[in-house]
Amino acid sequence: NFRVHLPFWFFPRFDDIKEGDVVRHDGKRSDGYLEHIFKHAAKELFGVDVKEITYKALKNKDFQEVTLEKDGETVLRFAAAYGFRNIQNMVLKLKKGKFLYHFVEVLACPGGCLNGKGQAQSEDGKPDRALLAQMEEVYAAIPVRPPETNVHVQRVYQDWLQGRGSDKAQQTLHTTYSAVSQGTSSLDIKW
Repeated sequence: NFRVHLPFWFFPRFDDIKEGDVVRHDGKRSDGYLEHIFKHAAKELFGVDVKEITYKALKNKDFQEVTLEKDGETVLRFAAAYGFRNIQNMVLKLKKGKFLYHFVEVLACPGGCLNGKGQAQSEDGKPDRALLAQMEEVYAAIPVRPPETNVHVQRVYQDWLQGRGSDKAQQTLHTTYSAVSQGTSSLDIKW
């Protein structure tokens, strides 16, 4: 069994955002929320205010690890797995019980979202490195605003969820998953 917590910024409202109001989450790239969730977890769970995150490439540049150590012990272990090869390896390790991460950010595109097939490529079909660097620069220039400071998120907590630590917030944003027996459907993917 494991528990899933949908963060309190999961249900934003965008009804009055103006064109100049574009903001982003923590992180140097658009890939996901790993950095924001890591910093938030470090602060909430261990009282550690993480300013800068250091990624450690493991088997390849598309499988990286981020850890938090406290008193000589690793207390948080996050990973970023990009590309189907890394996702497949992750699933195999999960099945064997040898994947010891608290959080994994999974993206299908090797190199992350900005490197995806939907992005501009050179004529030979390969990623345009100069364009990728330019897109990363533009993204990094967008102001950071933590989702929990969003007025709409705060309003959802106050008006609909009856407060951040309320029973309603717990019931709505948390769930428990249990292992299910292996199905015999031909649609099952064998990784």
